[in-house]
Amino acid sequence: MIAPYYEDSSVLELDKTQICWYNGGMRNNKGRFVQGYHYSPATEFKVGEHWRPHQAFRDKEYLIHEYVENRRSATEIAAEFGVTHGAVLFWLHKHQIPRRSTTETRSVKHWGVSGPDNPMFGRTGAVHPNWKGGITPDRQRVYSSLAWSHAIRLVWERDGGRCTECGKTDGRSHYMHIHHDKSFKDYPELRCEVGNLRLVCSKCHVQFHPRAKRR
Repeated sequence: MIAPYYEDSSVLELDKTQICWYNGGMRNNKGRFVQGYHYSPATEFKVGEHWRPHQAFRDKEYLIHEYVENRRSATEIAAEFGVTHGAVLFWLHKHQIPRRSTTETRSVKHWGVSGPDNPMFGRTGAVHPNWKGGITPDRQRVYSSLAWSHAIRLVWERDGGRCTECGKTDGRSHYMHIHHDKSFKDYPELRCEVGNLRLVCSKCHVQFHPRAKRR
């Protein structure tokens, strides 16, 4: 809250405007700081000082050493100082330090590397970081498999993209589904068998699976 204006004549003569104390500094009646008036020499900023504590990632030498020579990412450097990676990118740009290209980034992070050179090579099942203890439902496991992807492509080609019941094609009111003639639950060996699959629209598919009987 702004304190009452000082009516000291010597102050008014120097500034020619009304002056008040506000947030540790002198302001005029327009809210602007008045040059030459300070709350305390002990609390004012000195030349070269900054209101934020110094952090090494703002230094050009540090960024050259860590980002360029040690090939650390902006995200890794940001995590060390508790800032966003955008803050690190700002100082890279300010110091005119070129950012790594996509090819260089991939070489550092091993993106696209195949075989034993890939850090994820052979890490399947329980050793995979996303392993959930083998609780993936049967449907999710089947529908995300390569065998299922291959089967549905063949079914679409065979049925010509048309519902085998009503003959309609895929559209806003008739989305296509893959129907199992022999049920998914009772015949696991036929789940990806093309001969057991056919294309039906969403409306016809409901007729095969009334809500009370859906599996």
